Amino acid sequence: MARRLDPDESALWKKVAATVKPLVKAKVPLAPAAPPTIRPPAPTPRSTAAPAAPVRPATKLPPPRRTHSAATLDGHWDRRLRKGLVRPDLSIDLHGHSLASAQALLDDAIGRALLRGARVLLVVAGRLRPGADRLPQMHGDPRPRGAIRASLPDWLAYSPHADQIVALRPAHVSHGGAGAVYVILRRGRE
Repeated sequence: MARRLDPDESALWKKVAATVKPLVKAKVPLAPAAPPTIRPPAPTPRSTAAPAAPVRPATKLPPPRRTHSAATLDGHWDRRLRKGLVRPDLSIDLHGHSLASAQALLDDAIGRALLRGARVLLVVAGRLRPGADRLPQMHGDPRPRGAIRASLPDWLAYSPHADQIVALRPAHVSHGGAGAVYVILRRGRE
């Protein structure tokens, strides 16, 4: 039970409260999604002939989504990744970031890795929680646990560097196991 303030403390508190401006809570932007595909409405039978509507040009569809998780590597690469024989050239840790800042950090890290000529980027994002949407939220966190890890494939598919990403593979236990992934980058042209 909280104690009551004496008159001096109450007066001091009122002075302090009068000088404070409340913070405006900014909304956290969601992960970007593909633009919606526009479909024309189904024609309805009409009893009277209506004038024809002007024909609009077809909307440009977004590029096909790349699935880096299903991308194939040669057997040698997959074997080396499974055994932990591949050493990451660069690594980033996305723990403690919001979805927006984690995505921005990931895109920045991929850009830096490509400039350095790196082939393997280790991304530590935390474990993917099965059924995270059914779990109660802890400590008032609005995001389900594992949200960053669950968003990684989509972020990579729509990344500005998507054409330079070859594959996405789970990391070896020595590099973080289920809480991390390898992002395999295309070899730079010399």
